[in-house]
Amino acid sequence: MDVRVCVVDELVERVDDQDRVLGVVVSRRQAVQEGWLHRVAVTVCRDERGRILVHRRSEQLWRFPGLYEVVVGGAVDVGESYEQAASRELAEELGIRVLPRLLFTFLNRSGLSPHWLGVHEVVVSDVDAVVPDPDEVARHSWLTELELRSALLEWCFTPDSHEAINRYLTFRTAQS
Repeated sequence: MDVRVCVVDELVERVDDQDRVLGVVVSRRQAVQEGWLHRVAVTVCRDERGRILVHRRSEQLWRFPGLYEVVVGGAVDVGESYEQAASRELAEELGIRVLPRLLFTFLNRSGLSPHWLGVHEVVVSDVDAVVPDPDEVARHSWLTELELRSALLEWCFTPDSHEAINRYLTFRTAQS
């Protein structure tokens, strides 16, 4: 029996091409189907040694089952900030309760539909405290930047992962 978990019926706010809220609430499913802009918050998780968390999505997920991902996140609910959504998603998917730092946003056209992507960062001091939800995450590991660059060429990642991590690494390089 093939059971797929579908959690895209949450309510989201439509935004314009400048990421301004339009005051129109729709289901995420409808936003994806119609190609309406909405907000998604993701977080790059690093450990204190600088390694980046990479995870394989559960086979039960309806969107990109079994693909690898380098960010953790999901839709920004009605009335939420990017940071609040990122924090909620980290708790739901990895069992960690932290407030990630918003680094930048961009209009992402990869994936199922266009959306504004808020990219956050968090440093996880205790990697053993990461307890992924098995309905969302099949497995995870911590990779050095060099290992991650190699994996991006060899493994099948979600479309968002490539764009988000490339922009993230460029951002970090510019900040140092």
